[in-house]
Amino acid sequence: MGLILATEQGDPLFSAGFDFWGWPILIILVKVLVSFVFCLVGVMLMVWFERKAISKMQNRVGPNRAGPFGLLQTLADGTKLFFKEDLFPERSDKWVFRLAPYLSAVPAFLMFAIIPLGGLVHYGKHSTYLQLANPPMGVLFSLALSGIAVYGVMLAGWSSGSKYPLMGAVRASAHMVSYEAALGLSLAAVILKSGTLSTQGIVAAQSGYRWNVATTVVVPFVIFCIAATAELNRPPFDLVEAESELVGGFHTEYSSARFAFFFLAEFMNTITMSALIITLFLGGPRIPWDVPFFGAISPLWFMLKLIVLLYVYVLLRATLPRFRYDQLMDLGWKKLIPASLLWLLLLAAGDVAKGNRAEVFRNLLFAGAGIAAVWGLLSAAMRVGRKTSDQELAAGAATGKRLSTGRL
Repeated sequence: MGLILATEQGDPLFSAGFDFWGWPILIILVKVLVSFVFCLVGVMLMVWFERKAISKMQNRVGPNRAGPFGLLQTLADGTKLFFKEDLFPERSDKWVFRLAPYLSAVPAFLMFAIIPLGGLVHYGKHSTYLQLANPPMGVLFSLALSGIAVYGVMLAGWSSGSKYPLMGAVRASAHMVSYEAALGLSLAAVILKSGTLSTQGIVAAQSGYRWNVATTVVVPFVIFCIAATAELNRPPFDLVEAESELVGGFHTEYSSARFAFFFLAEFMNTITMSALIITLFLGGPRIPWDVPFFGAISPLWFMLKLIVLLYVYVLLRATLPRFRYDQLMDLGWKKLIPASLLWLLLLAAGDVAKGNRAEVFRNLLFAGAGIAAVWGLLSAAMRVGRKTSDQELAAGAATGKRLSTGRL
């Protein structure tokens, strides 16, 4: 097709001849199609991989009927869901009820558009990255989409006209407020270190073995991973749909294809967020050493990292118990947000001072005092709220005891 694979410096490695004025439009369409197919196939394989890995950990067989090694079991389940009857609760808001699954699924696909999957590719007289789009504010685009995705969950719970989905929706909104701040602050540390908002620029700043996770951004990496897990509603933070408490949470009243969209969005978000973590902290598709055919090998290097991160998510689901809701809020407000803010201020103080020790010390002193004050206020508020809740529980227990004995 007239492609010329090239290294990041633009050295031609393979050429097949001719140029064509419509190449840019054609390549964009091809990239959109390939990205969409990659997302769908990736979700199918991720579901199979998670079920197989957990079954091995629990000494079970797992999917083994549909297709070789059970690879087509997810496809069979999805086909079954699309042919099931679509139900609408009597007291639901039908328009919002229909819209909510799409609000969850569409941002998951859009976020994948800014993920760089490989190096530079030349075709004819043109060139492009192995990436659907590279906007100058790519990381802000991803942050906005992660905030928009929760609207689908909230509207699904509210529009169902049922108590359990509504409680799941309320929990989803608290999730977003609690962990979006920590996610944004850790992302700001990466932007401060790289000096750019473009995902390709962030990858380019991690040349050689100087990945962000191995430099001063190691603490934001840990915070980002924890906050991202909570944003994805993955175990041990899956309190939005906690089966033991809320039946199915926000999607309790959903069936058929609409339930499949929520299922698709959850696993697609897991893949996309893992790819974003690789881009921000683990060097993206860049290979640390010089190799021939970099443009062709870099996607394989990226996929290897992606599989490792996805296995970590599966391992967390198989090993960790679910958090209590108060523990979830404590972790977000009293630990992750102050820690991410403190580390961002440390990085900013070092960057502004440029080696002036007195100025660095003064900046750190003011930053530490401010964070200590905020932390103290939040801790005091949480203690007061917990004390009030304990008193209400004690009063309710005493009232129940009097009612059971017939004495008021």
